[in-house]
Amino acid sequence: MEDWQHGGFGFYVHWPFCASKCPYCDFNSHVAAEIDESRWVRAYLSEIDRVARDLPDRVLTSVFFGGGTPSLMAPETVAAIIDRIRHHWPTVNDLEITLEANPGSVEAGRFRGYREGGVNRLSMGLQALNDADLRALGRLHTVDEALKAFDIARAHFDRVSFDMIYARQNQSLADWRQELERALSYAVDHLSLYQLTIEQGTAFGDRYNAGRLRGLPDDDLGAEMYEVTQEVTSKHGYGAYEVSNHAKSGSESRHNLVYWRYGDYAGIGPGAHGRMTIGGQKYTTETPLAPLAWLKAAEAGKGETLRNALSGEEQAREYLMMGLRITEGIDLKRYSCLSGTELPSEKLSHLEEIGMITQTRDNLRVTPAGRMVLNAVIAELFEA
Repeated sequence: MEDWQHGGFGFYVHWPFCASKCPYCDFNSHVAAEIDESRWVRAYLSEIDRVARDLPDRVLTSVFFGGGTPSLMAPETVAAIIDRIRHHWPTVNDLEITLEANPGSVEAGRFRGYREGGVNRLSMGLQALNDADLRALGRLHTVDEALKAFDIARAHFDRVSFDMIYARQNQSLADWRQELERALSYAVDHLSLYQLTIEQGTAFGDRYNAGRLRGLPDDDLGAEMYEVTQEVTSKHGYGAYEVSNHAKSGSESRHNLVYWRYGDYAGIGPGAHGRMTIGGQKYTTETPLAPLAWLKAAEAGKGETLRNALSGEEQAREYLMMGLRITEGIDLKRYSCLSGTELPSEKLSHLEEIGMITQTRDNLRVTPAGRMVLNAVIAELFEA
């Protein structure tokens, strides 16, 4: 058994285009006046063929269309990509195929086509449930449009997730509690709830640096909002199986679990990353960021620009960093096999004494208190 098999094998497809660029977004997304989609689909199919030559004899766990805004793709494009992936790899019986969608009315009309093309899970970017905050976040939809699109999604998909952002400008703790209760009244089986972070290189980052992004919560209020998020979602039966992700039992995102359990995943499209084990060696892969640069490279059969071998120690650190995000934690024996050494017992004992982790002989998990300062816990273990 190779190490990646503990996490499974997923396939990620990046669609880089959006109708507009949200001011908080630091993803590789671009606005384009015209897109030759027939040219793009040929490039994606060529890249799938290339990956298949490197990764034969795999059983596929999941497919994820991310972006950008994948719901701007024609359903026929999505179906062609899914068909080509299925052609190359056998799949688990419960293969999960997720597509990210924005709830604009034009995109909502495509949901039936995505379902018929093979998508069986939708992830929608609602982000807020009041129009003023949606405008502040640069979203093009209104709450009414979002809820209508969500109803259409539920009519076509058994599994529907949506994203919300909290700790927004001038948002009070009571505001967030009320909004989250309302969101849970619509929820199907999964929510991703993210605290607003100000990323450098974004419009929000520029405003923040200039002192023009006012009304952001301080650290104490942000922590209280996180605690309310855990309280309210738990009350409604949505377990926090990962730091920012909540689901009913059995409805966790299988694709994201491939990442967090440190499986293998292939990534195609502009700026997509991958982790692929070939001949017993795990590699990190990257692709060109610029859409046109990736398109030309893919057409030449060279859509991957970087493939670096990861040492056992590097793999162990990545496994630790990803695995401690989920409630199931990490397998200490697996960590030791990757790194060639064990985590220091004195450091683990200290973190356990102060309530940051729990451990058994074979397992290490972060406690709810530790999750609130997860980066600090991981940094402490890395330092050791």
